[in-house]
Amino acid sequence: MNFTRDVVEAAPPGALALVELTREGDRREWTFGETARRAAALAGALDRAGVRAGDVVLTLIGNRPEWVFTMLACFRTGAVVLPCTEQLRAEDLRLRLAITRPAAIVCDERNRAELEAAIGSGGPPVLLVPDEALFAQGAEHSAPAHAALQADAPCLLTFTSGTSGGPKAVVHGGRYLTGQSVQAEHWLDARPGELIWCTAASGWSKSARNVFIAPWMRGAPALLHDGRFDPDERLEILAREAVGVLCMAPTEYRVIAKRAQPRPVAGLRGLVAAGEALNPEVLRSFHEATGLWIRDGYGQTETGQTTGQPPGAAPRPSSMGPALPGTRLWIDDGELCIDPSSVPTFFLGYLGEEVRHGPDGRLNVIHDRARDAVWRSGDRVLEDDDGFFFFEGRADDVIISAGYRIGPFEVESALIAHPAVAEAAAVAAPDEERGSVVRAVVVLRDGHHGSPELVRELQEYVKERTAPYKYPRIVDFAPELPKTQSGKVRRSLLRDAGT
Repeated sequence: MNFTRDVVEAAPPGALALVELTREGDRREWTFGETARRAAALAGALDRAGVRAGDVVLTLIGNRPEWVFTMLACFRTGAVVLPCTEQLRAEDLRLRLAITRPAAIVCDERNRAELEAAIGSGGPPVLLVPDEALFAQGAEHSAPAHAALQADAPCLLTFTSGTSGGPKAVVHGGRYLTGQSVQAEHWLDARPGELIWCTAASGWSKSARNVFIAPWMRGAPALLHDGRFDPDERLEILAREAVGVLCMAPTEYRVIAKRAQPRPVAGLRGLVAAGEALNPEVLRSFHEATGLWIRDGYGQTETGQTTGQPPGAAPRPSSMGPALPGTRLWIDDGELCIDPSSVPTFFLGYLGEEVRHGPDGRLNVIHDRARDAVWRSGDRVLEDDDGFFFFEGRADDVIISAGYRIGPFEVESALIAHPAVAEAAAVAAPDEERGSVVRAVVVLRDGHHGSPELVRELQEYVKERTAPYKYPRIVDFAPELPKTQSGKVRRSLLRDAGT
């Protein structure tokens, strides 16, 4: 299987693949033929830069066609693509560069300064986009041959947040691409010729599977919007572009329900969400306005989609649906457990653990995690008599805010680097719109005193050193942090104190 050849190049060349909406308000349609041509041209450019099958290619591009072309170029040649969100700062990028050792980088010109701050002198070759010279007529003929991508061959890297250390690199294999056909049919419900809009920003696992991969596997075109989230604009685009299925983060649904006026949209057939549980009042608001229930689903960076409320079935508000066909899930002591062998999109392993760089810099799989007996999700989940699952919360300290997974270690590390901070702990605090926000409890060094000015200074300090979505919206000062006898911070006590 080669996704670029067997899906993109096999589609009718004149069929619509992408609808592009730029930040400047321009609109452009891209056919499968032109998309395939540009992906081939970029594959040739990466080949000339020295990229080979198994090498890592990092992207730092927004929701624009060049990101799609780069993904397809890597899928074509067998390179391993690492899409990064534009929200990352130099320190975040340095960590990803050190862990993944990319052979090349494709970067949007608007992110150039941040990337250069991360790389310093030297570093891998960088292709800057937009650059029409990369896609000159005839450039597609320089593309190397299509790779025969095996199910267990690395093809995609995404980062996930942990509780006790920095982000970990999740390695997906070729099966991650082909395996999307299950959720594309039984949850997303993409249909031929019908425009699908997944609003996830490039660099997140949901964008890697639902912005264009899942729609295209069902013959549906995809909408790419490169603008910032605006609730009124979101509704206007939905109607103007005649979107058939909308896939958004629960936070986006909540904000629209609160700050805009959801309304009927001609042609809109499906609303889906994943990332965290949706509030009943938001579900009712959209159902009353559109006649549609938001169908929730569940997945993790490591697993891909594993559950989803099926299209056409009687709605179960607040449920994340039953297991997708063929997927085996069960509850053990309140925790959702998964049979890895039953999940067609299950990851290969973590980079540096089950997957490692070989002497030539390419990724080698030491142990395929799909062979493990069980995957413990770390999520507290209930199951009803009909096999529908209901999310209760995380069993660990990961903070889920507006759909983002934030590891406390990342926030704490940024705070502790400030000269006024002796210790810091980050926990989740309830929030009506975002579900949760980051709350930091800070112990100051001698000679420093808590104040509103220091709160703002610490917030800006964190924003400058890590992706802005991680900054603590709440900062409290304390004389000490509660700890166990072994010295570990008792975050559960801080969470309870903040509610």
